Amino acid sequence: MTETSRMSDPHRTARRSVLAAGAAALAGGALTACGGEDTAGTAPADTSSAPAAQPPGSPQASAPTAGQALLKAADVPVGGGTVLKEQKLVVTQPTAGSYRCFTAVCTHQGCLVNKVENGTIDCPCHGSTFQATDGAVAKGPATRPLAEKKIKVTPGGEIELA
Repeated sequence: MTETSRMSDPHRTARRSVLAAGAAALAGGALTACGGEDTAGTAPADTSSAPAAQPPGSPQASAPTAGQALLKAADVPVGGGTVLKEQKLVVTQPTAGSYRCFTAVCTHQGCLVNKVENGTIDCPCHGSTFQATDGAVAKGPATRPLAEKKIKVTPGGEIELA
């Protein structure tokens, strides 16, 4: 077969296309596979718990700001907490009258935590748990604590960002 006839052979071209597509699919799969490492800036492996993107200017498109009420203090159980999915925050009340607030974004792969129970804030994606008292890692694979947010309780019983 001559060099010219090799280039115009449709079977060779189709085979190359299939091989190239397969290599691209494998590379993409390797990039999105769940890893055991704690990598900053990595997209969440499971985005089903993340809220849908909002158009610019919509009420949910921006993060809560200082002075903005988050919820009523009475809505946060003593020894537990409340996950605020829209704001991507979790508010805990480890002991009566003591409130703490943390980001609800897990430091392992960016999933949102989904519950507070038995003294921990739990991530459903890979099983990381964080202490409800200070956001510290209780169980990995996460290796970094949840970032704390400053809050205050108003005289009217509202919890707001400080």
